Amino acid sequence: MSTSPSLIDYRTALTAPGARGPVIASLFGRLPIAMVGLALMLYVQRETGSFAAAGLVSAGELIGVACGSVAQGRVMDRVGPTVPLYVMSAVFAVFVTAAVAVIEMHAPVALMTALAFGVGISEPMVGPASRALWNALLPPGPVRDAAYSYEAISLEVFFILGPGLAGLLVAMPWAGTGLVAGAACLVAGSVGFASTRAARRQRPTAAAGGSLLGAIASPGMRTVAVAALGFGVLIGFIEVGVPAAAVAAGQPAAGGLLLSLLSVSSVAVGLLYGVRPWPRPMHLRLPALLFGFALLITLLAVPSDLWGLCLALLVVGSLITPQSTAHSVAIEIAAPRGTATEAFGWVVTSVTLGSAVGQSVSGQLVELSGPPVAFLVASGLGVLLALVLWLRRRTLIPASSRSDVHLAGV
Repeated sequence: MSTSPSLIDYRTALTAPGARGPVIASLFGRLPIAMVGLALMLYVQRETGSFAAAGLVSAGELIGVACGSVAQGRVMDRVGPTVPLYVMSAVFAVFVTAAVAVIEMHAPVALMTALAFGVGISEPMVGPASRALWNALLPPGPVRDAAYSYEAISLEVFFILGPGLAGLLVAMPWAGTGLVAGAACLVAGSVGFASTRAARRQRPTAAAGGSLLGAIASPGMRTVAVAALGFGVLIGFIEVGVPAAAVAAGQPAAGGLLLSLLSVSSVAVGLLYGVRPWPRPMHLRLPALLFGFALLITLLAVPSDLWGLCLALLVVGSLITPQSTAHSVAIEIAAPRGTATEAFGWVVTSVTLGSAVGQSVSGQLVELSGPPVAFLVASGLGVLLALVLWLRRRTLIPASSRSDVHLAGV
């Protein structure tokens, strides 16, 4: 079992030779990841007046991301990140332009959803490419673990800050400002990352085995995917339920800002959790974190005003980054050799598929019964998925340790 990274290890990783350029570029490339989807949803809601329609369009974008992330990751494992990121950046820009055009024309929701799928499937996968690059920049050990933890923390920060920016920009005179600004930032960051010397020099690692399923053929990776799916489902419920609560309170522009409150406790607890994770064994950590997160979400159903919702969001946010960090570190245990980018792509796929389910179901529940019911349903689903993780926990025990764990009765 690897030693937990210290704060010094974070600094060593981020200042390693060749790391600075990719780190800076990937920041720009990942900032709009959650911003694009939510900005698209808020844009459609503003134009159509329907959360149900907006949830369907946003789900289409998320499903597209889920499909594109694994495919792009597999290609990057074989040819490196530079060419795929260049190509997908260009295709992504075309789909965003087309999506804006049909939304402005108030086209049928089916057409909006189809183009949203195109936006998602072509979204350049900077996150998986950035995480995989650390294998070439750093040797195994606490410093590389710190780099993985940084990847998870920074990604989660942007997953939380993105909605806040989307909420601010959708309140601009033109509601599509957030979508266009986010897309432009994503393209710039992706092209910048692809152009760095470290990315251009990256060479593929020979994969073990030849399964057509790739990384997901590993039972451990399937368990990590279930954990990421559950996390995404709960996030999807929150991302629709909180803006809907703001609309019900007569403050529609506050929805994105309320979501950004999750980042306050998320980052603070995430940094501490990376140094002292609990439970320490990964096979226990994933079910425990998802179960705790599901229970905390019930707090969002209690407040009767936005101030109470603010406090609840601060508490709920405390278990967001620890989960994302755990997913990233678990890949080291679960992924077959030579599939690092694809494996992280499966995490992205699972989170986005879960978010798509959460957003679409939450959108319907909000329309029918209101945000509190949606939050309670989310909590119940999270508990069920945590139980699934508990039943699959042995798949994340390294083979050399399974006999000891069996004797301990875990």
